[in-house]
Amino acid sequence: MRIELDESRCSGLGLCEAEAPELFEVKDDGSLAVLDATPSAEHRQACEAAVASCPTEALLLVEG
Repeated sequence: MRIELDESRCSGLGLCEAEAPELFEVKDDGSLAVLDATPSAEHRQACEAAVASCPTEALLLVEG
């Protein structure tokens, strides 16, 4: 699986970071950093929760 971020849609609210701090970090300037774009299967549940929590739909989980 792979995490894709649409930076133009991200508002930097940090809901994804709250769900999966090992995968996402909101920087001091409000931009989002994806810390691991290809997380292992053990992070699937946290990753899915983070993607689902994004109110601007800036995150996408791609299989494969």
